[in-house]
Amino acid sequence: MYIPPTAPQHGFGGPTYRPAQPMAPHAAYQADDKHAGKSKDPVLTISRWFKTRSSKEKLYLGIGAAVVVLLLMWFVIEDHDSLFVMSEGVHFLGIGVLAYKIIRKRNCGGLSLRSQELTALFLATRLFCSFMMEYDIHTLLDLLTLLATGWVVYTLRGPLRESYQRELDGLNPLIILVPCLLLAVVAHPGTRHAYAFKILWAFCVYLEAVSVLPQLRMMQKAKVVEKFTAHYVFALGLSRFISCAHWVLQILDGDKYLWQALGSGIWPIMVLVSEVVQTFILADFCYYYVKSYAEGTGIIHLPAGIV
Repeated sequence: MYIPPTAPQHGFGGPTYRPAQPMAPHAAYQADDKHAGKSKDPVLTISRWFKTRSSKEKLYLGIGAAVVVLLLMWFVIEDHDSLFVMSEGVHFLGIGVLAYKIIRKRNCGGLSLRSQELTALFLATRLFCSFMMEYDIHTLLDLLTLLATGWVVYTLRGPLRESYQRELDGLNPLIILVPCLLLAVVAHPGTRHAYAFKILWAFCVYLEAVSVLPQLRMMQKAKVVEKFTAHYVFALGLSRFISCAHWVLQILDGDKYLWQALGSGIWPIMVLVSEVVQTFILADFCYYYVKSYAEGTGIIHLPAGIV
C-alpha cells in the first residue's frame, strides 16, 4: 500500500521529509478486513445472512443443500456405481488427515482407539469376504484403507500411547459387536456362498454402520473436538453421504433390479437401512462441523444428546 510522505517540516535545518514507514503485517490484515467489510463480497454477505438464521432455518437450509447436491449428482454423474469408489476414496483421505496429524503433531489426543479397531475389523472382514466371494477395485481400496487404519491403531497402542485419552474412550465394543453379529445371523445375503461367508459379509455391513459410535461418544465427553479429528469424522460423514446418495439416485432412476432386490427379502432392505442409519449417525456431527466454520470459529462444541 502506497503512503505519501508527510508534509515538509520547516525548521533550522530547512525542509525535512519523513519517509513512509512500512505497515506492520497485522495492521495490513486489519486494513484488508475493514476494506472487505465495506466491499460487497457475496461470500461474506451470505455468511452474515446465514449467521442470523435460526437453528431450524439452518437445518432446513442444510437439507435443501443436500437435495441440491443429490440432483447435481443425478444429472452430472452418469455411472452411479462410481459413487461407491468415490465414497471409499473419501474415507481413505480421512485416514490421511489422521496420519498427517500423528506425524506432524506426534499426538493422538481426541482419537478413539475403539473406533479405529472396529474400523479395522470390518475392513479386514470385508477384505476376506471379497477375496473369497468376489473382488474388484473396492478390494484394493479396502486394502489401502485397512493398512492405513492398522498403522493408526499401532501408533495409538505403541509410540503415542501416552497421549491417548483412554479415560474418554470407554464405550465397550461388545455393545456394538454382539448386536451386529446377531443381526447378521438373522439377515444375510441369500447367495450360494458358504453360510459362514454370508454371515461375515452381513456382519461387516452392520459393523461399518455403527463403528464410529465410540468416536462420537469420546468427542461428546471431551466437549470440544480436536481439529484434525473433526476433519476425519467429517470425511466419514461425507463418505457415508456419497454412498447413501448412490441408493437414492438408483431409486430416482427407477432401477428395476434395485426394486426387485428390495422386494426379494429382508437382506437388501437391511443393507439400505444400514446406509441410512450410518448417514444419520454422522449427520448431527457434520451439521455442527459446517456450522462452526460458517460462523468463522472452526471450534466445534457438541451438545450432550448427539450420541
